[in-house]
Amino acid sequence: MGDVGLFAGQRAGGFGSPGGVRYPQGGGLTDAERAGRERLRLQAVTGFEAGNKNREIAAALRVSERSVERWRRQWREEGLAGLASKGSPGRPRLSDAQIARLERELERGPLAHGWADQRWTLARVKTMIGRLFHVSYTVEGTWRLLRRHGWSWQQPARRAIERDDDAVELWKREVWPRVRAPRR
Repeated sequence: MGDVGLFAGQRAGGFGSPGGVRYPQGGGLTDAERAGRERLRLQAVTGFEAGNKNREIAAALRVSERSVERWRRQWREEGLAGLASKGSPGRPRLSDAQIARLERELERGPLAHGWADQRWTLARVKTMIGRLFHVSYTVEGTWRLLRRHGWSWQQPARRAIERDDDAVELWKREVWPRVRAPRR
């Protein structure tokens, strides 16, 4: 295998997990995992500088030859900076001005934005963010955004005047058992 062997502290059996270098199920890397990947790319540079073949480097680092080819090309074109981690892709962020506008729009209420009632749901806020700012958030991301800026979920303080508790109890006793799907 030439001079590649194990690079600078590389342990036998590959880098990271015993099964080699693979993305975890569900994708995405932590900062520590991202730094580990960068160290792996930098270890490949030792092989590049020693004149080793991509196949040898790939075998020593337990990565694909295609990855080593890509790393070599980036290293040739951009130097070590080309192999540096680009960091977390992060989440789309709204600027302070956009957050201020979002808060104003939320205060106007859902009726002003075309919904039939005065109830903000996360799905509605997500839709409004997309319409206003052309930024896509998940429902969970929308909740995190709102919570970061001091918004909280609300529950009506009192029951509707029109509510008929007897009719609700009757429906729960007689109708609900018939419409409820049987458990499988």
